[in-house]
Amino acid sequence: MSAAPKANENEQRSTSSRDGLSAEERAAVKERAAELRNDARRARGAGKAAADERDVLAKIAEMAPADRALAERVHAVITSAAPELAPKLWYGQPAYAKAGKIVCFFRSGQVDKERYSSLGFTVEANLDDADGMWPTAYALTRLSEAGEAALRELVIRAVS
Repeated sequence: MSAAPKANENEQRSTSSRDGLSAEERAAVKERAAELRNDARRARGAGKAAADERDVLAKIAEMAPADRALAERVHAVITSAAPELAPKLWYGQPAYAKAGKIVCFFRSGQVDKERYSSLGFTVEANLDDADGMWPTAYALTRLSEAGEAALRELVIRAVS
């Protein structure tokens, strides 16, 4: 009988035996709970959209320089390509919603302790392909002019 395989070093370092979540995942869950409390409080007050966008811009400003520059460009492209998308935080990261439902989101690679950031789309995004297969997330390390144009087209398609 062989011994169970050992977890890799990263898993041992970041996984809690108590609940199976890494420290980063627990932090994201706590941030999401705080976001929901803020949403409920802001729903009763005026200026929710402006406050949500301030929160997103503040979160971007907290990012490491490389991720901040990337997130700022992604934010600019998304908000110009689809002004109907409302910026808001989602699990502590920038996201963009239509009618209150998240359509796309940015994940900081440095916050997630990954080698790249990512841009993802939820089931609310209208990206379905006739072949029955389409990407729902993209790795980002930089955003070239061609990448920016592709992102713009994806966002326009996602909200169509």
